[in-house]
Amino acid sequence: MKLLIHNGRIVSDGRVFTGSILVEDERIAGVYDTRHSKDIPEYDEKFDATGKIVFPGFIDTHVHFREPGLTHKADIHSESRAAAAGGVTTYFEMPNTKPPTTTEELVNQKFAIAKEHSLVNYSFFVGATNDNIDELLRMDYSKICGIKLFMGSSTGNMLVDNEESLRRLFREAPVNIAAHCESEAIVKAETERFKKLFPTDAHPRIHQHVRNAKACYESTALAVALAEEYDTRLHVCHISTKRELKLFSDKPLVNKLITAEACIPHLWFDADDYEIAGIRIKCNPSIKTRADRNAIRYALMDNIIDSVATDHAPHTWDEKNRPYFDAPSGMPSVQFGIVVMMDLYHRRILSLETIAQKMCHAPATIFKIKDRGYLREGYFADIAIIDPDAHWQIHDDTAISKCKWTPFDKLWFDARVAATIVNGKFVYRDGKIVEGQDAAMQVAFNRV
Repeated sequence: MKLLIHNGRIVSDGRVFTGSILVEDERIAGVYDTRHSKDIPEYDEKFDATGKIVFPGFIDTHVHFREPGLTHKADIHSESRAAAAGGVTTYFEMPNTKPPTTTEELVNQKFAIAKEHSLVNYSFFVGATNDNIDELLRMDYSKICGIKLFMGSSTGNMLVDNEESLRRLFREAPVNIAAHCESEAIVKAETERFKKLFPTDAHPRIHQHVRNAKACYESTALAVALAEEYDTRLHVCHISTKRELKLFSDKPLVNKLITAEACIPHLWFDADDYEIAGIRIKCNPSIKTRADRNAIRYALMDNIIDSVATDHAPHTWDEKNRPYFDAPSGMPSVQFGIVVMMDLYHRRILSLETIAQKMCHAPATIFKIKDRGYLREGYFADIAIIDPDAHWQIHDDTAISKCKWTPFDKLWFDARVAATIVNGKFVYRDGKIVEGQDAAMQVAFNRV
C-alpha cells in the first residue's frame, strides 16, 4: 500500500517547503520538493494536503494516562485516542499510577496494556524511590524511555530525598533522568501558612504562592548541580519560572547533557487566568506570572528550553471541581498542545521550524529515539497534518480524554489537526478517530 501526502507545506530539518511524501507500508519511501520537480511517484491512495502544514508526528515525552489503578480518570486507550486527535504519534508516560511504576515487572505490565490498547506509539518511565536504586541500575533500558525523579512533593512513594540515594542515582543512571523539581520543604511550609490564612475559602490564585518560584528554583538548581558534578543526562521537566532559565545553556542540543522542557500550560496560561479558569489550571508546578510565561516562550526561540510536552494529567470533573486545598493538580492537554503552539505561530512568537524542533526533533534527540521525529526517507511514517486556518472554539465536549473537560473551554483558536498517521496508517482523519488500525509500536532507542 502506497500513500501519497500531496502538496503540503512540509516542516522538517529546519526547512519549510511545498512538497509531497510517499508512504510505503510503515516507512517514508520518499520526500519530494515539488517546487523543483513535478514528478509524482506512483501511489495507491492520495491525501490532498494543499493548504495544510505537514509536521513529523509530535512526540509528547510527558503524559499521565493513569493506568493501572486510576482508570476512572483515564486509561491508555482513552488517552491515546486524545493523543491521536492532537497529532501526537508517540508518548512517554509517567510512573505515578497505582501502584507506582517502580519495578521492571510493573513497567512490563504497562507495555502489555499499551500493546493491546494504544492507538499511538509508546514508552514508559520507571520511577525512582529512596529504596529502588539497585533495581533501577539493573533494568533493561532498550525499551524504557528513562527514569522519573520527583525532587518535590511526594507522588506515591516516589519522593527521593535521601542524599545518598540521590547522589548514587545521578552518578550511575544509565539513561536520562527526567526530574520534577520543587522543594518539598518550601511547599510544605507554604501550604501550612496559606491554610492558616484561608482556613475555609482559598481561591486557586494562591497556588502560585503555595508552590512558588523559590521552591522551583532551589530544587532545579540542586538537580543541575548534581548533574554537572556527575555528568548525568538530566532532563528538567515543566520549567515554570524566569529565574530557572539562568541554570540552562543555549549551546547546540547535540552538545547538551542537561536539557529543559516547557509544558503547554506554562506556555499558555499566566497568573491572571486564575480569575477566569480557576481550579481548571491548578497544576504542579503552578502557573505563575505573565513575566514568567513570556520568558519561557522566548527561551524556546533562544534554545534555552529544548523541548515542549503537555504534562497531560486528567482528573474527573467531580474530583477537580472542589475547594482549592481538596482539588488535585493537573489538567488534560494532549489533544490541544499543537493548537496552542500554532496560536503562538500565528502571533509570530514561534516559527514553524521551532515548533518542529521542540515537539518532534528535540524529543527524538534528547531520548535517542530510533527513526522517528523527522520527515526523512527511511524513517517511520509518523505524520501530523495541520489545518492552519480552522477558526474554531473548544468546549468541554470537544475533549476526547475520558475526563471530558479541558482548561481551554470556550477559547477560540485558528488551527486544528486534520489528520494523524502512525507508522503509515491513519489513526485520526476528518475529525474522527480511526479505530482498529493496529498501528502503534513500542518505541526503540539508539543506545549503546
